[in-house]
Amino acid sequence: MSKVRAKKHLGQHFLNDDNIASKIAHSFTETAPKTMLEIGPGMGILTKFLLSIPEADVHAVEIDRDSVSYLKEKFPQLSGKIIEGDFLKLDLSKYFQGNFGVIGNFPYNISSQILFKVIDYRDQIPQLVGMFQKEVAQRVAAGPGSKTYGIISVLLQAYYSIEYLFTVHEHVFNPPPKVKSGVIRLVRNQTHKLACDEKLFRRVVKTSFNQRRKTLSNSLKSILLNLKPENEIFRKRPEQLSVQEFVELTLLIEELISSNS
Repeated sequence: MSKVRAKKHLGQHFLNDDNIASKIAHSFTETAPKTMLEIGPGMGILTKFLLSIPEADVHAVEIDRDSVSYLKEKFPQLSGKIIEGDFLKLDLSKYFQGNFGVIGNFPYNISSQILFKVIDYRDQIPQLVGMFQKEVAQRVAAGPGSKTYGIISVLLQAYYSIEYLFTVHEHVFNPPPKVKSGVIRLVRNQTHKLACDEKLFRRVVKTSFNQRRKTLSNSLKSILLNLKPENEIFRKRPEQLSVQEFVELTLLIEELISSNS
């Protein structure tokens, strides 16, 4: 069985440390579903530990044909459970009827897109454990007031509790990346629907942080148009607001637009 060559255009960096792989595989909490989807298993260093978890129903999605062939030969227990394709283009509801956990050593070049897709399927994905570029992992887990707190922090934390678990150094990968990695865990919170228009909420968050050095009254001009909000919250900068305050901000904007229409 020949090894798979890491492909730069797919952002592949194969983990080669069993201890770290085992630690990642066992980072789901006890309430995680037994059905798991691993994104980009490569040569299966994480897969083998997932398959060793009692009652685990392990599935994988892999875009690299060489990796798919390798996985089929090495892990016959994955027969019929490997989805060959691009995770970002999948309709996950066609493959999973109930809840499932998501796990993986995610390619750096699509890691943020993976997280945004998870938000779309949040009612089916109660937990995620993933390895990201350390800077991205820290940004996702960052709280208000942090310089790294931003769009992805707020949008994910609206629906998930997020914990930064541990840092992974470059030398345990082949080929080694140029930066450190970080492993985080997302656990679905109790928010099934925000108390505001969720589409407007996303727009408000994204627009706010696109000019993060400005106060909200200035950064949100494209949404507020000629409206002159007087509420104190509009004098703040986006990194000062919690998720709940962004919900309240969105409600205020809804009221302002409604009363002036």
